[in-house]
Amino acid sequence: MKQSELLTAAITFTLLSAMLVGCAGPTPTPTSASGLTFSTDRDGNLEIYVMDADGSNPTNLTNSPAYDGYPLWSPDGSKITFVSDRDGNLEIYVMDADGSNQTNLTNSPATDQLPAWSPDGSKIAFVSHPDGNLEIYVVDADGSNPTKLSNSPGWDILPAWSPDGSKIAFFSYRDGSSEIYVMDADGSNPTNLSNNPAEDENPAWSPDGSKIAFHSNRDGNLEIYVMDADGSNQTNLTNNSADDGQLDPRVPAWSPDGSKIAFNSHRDGNSEIYVMDADGSNQTNLTNNPSRDDFLAWSPDGSKVAFVSDRDGNYEIYVVDADGSNQTNLTNNPADDSSPAWAP
Repeated sequence: MKQSELLTAAITFTLLSAMLVGCAGPTPTPTSASGLTFSTDRDGNLEIYVMDADGSNPTNLTNSPAYDGYPLWSPDGSKITFVSDRDGNLEIYVMDADGSNQTNLTNSPATDQLPAWSPDGSKIAFVSHPDGNLEIYVVDADGSNPTKLSNSPGWDILPAWSPDGSKIAFFSYRDGSSEIYVMDADGSNPTNLSNNPAEDENPAWSPDGSKIAFHSNRDGNLEIYVMDADGSNQTNLTNNSADDGQLDPRVPAWSPDGSKIAFNSHRDGNSEIYVMDADGSNQTNLTNNPSRDDFLAWSPDGSKVAFVSDRDGNYEIYVVDADGSNQTNLTNNPADDSSPAWAP
């Protein structure tokens, strides 16, 4: 990916919902711990909704005339962070799980995007460019102590916390091509893990923190790779001539128990949801549909995968069992719905 394209990609990552839909007093959240938030334009603009795991009780949480997208639950399920332009530019917001207490955390004239909760829920990492260069920042969950963590002439994008919260992985353009880096949670000791002239992006920690999956085009097309957390033993898992893991910051996605990795692939001529064992074996197409299926999210217990599909003529949130059975449209609305995120 060229550097001029990388800024567009970073913005696109935050605006996944907008890409899908634009190419709408709060009630309690679902009582089920496996409910989902999602973005929708059913009210005329992009809003964040929540629904039960079976698709019932869809509720507008944000109720704002602005763009509100990219919802992410806090680890304890009490709060939801999201991105909004209600103050004139994209900022990181947080609200209680019932939609109350919507608060601007970043309050910056720059574009703030790609929020990521620390495992203990005390901090939120994000990407911003107040100095004209995309860098990794962190802020306390109440908006205090905003701190710049990375500082390089190349863009630093897509922060991903290690499961123990001690490190943050990201990809950086500081070496001329995008590479997977890791740094301590305070920004110290940035280290290039991938060290390859190809484009290496989208780091994803295994649940036990021992490995990092990522996608790379080092073999001429996008493939899913995995390496040890220190950068050793880099291995191509997918080994397919099609693109695997294209244009989705959620991919690759480890199952909660670390035994499987889900990804999107174009090997069947369109985007489909695939799953494989963590060693790359048993690659299986879960969706098997001629439409576009992507933007996936594992359920907390690993039994299901939510995803976005346009098989009904517009973008809807679907869910499928982890073995590919029981594909179900959860949203069933003529508007476009995207960015599913499971409550923990």
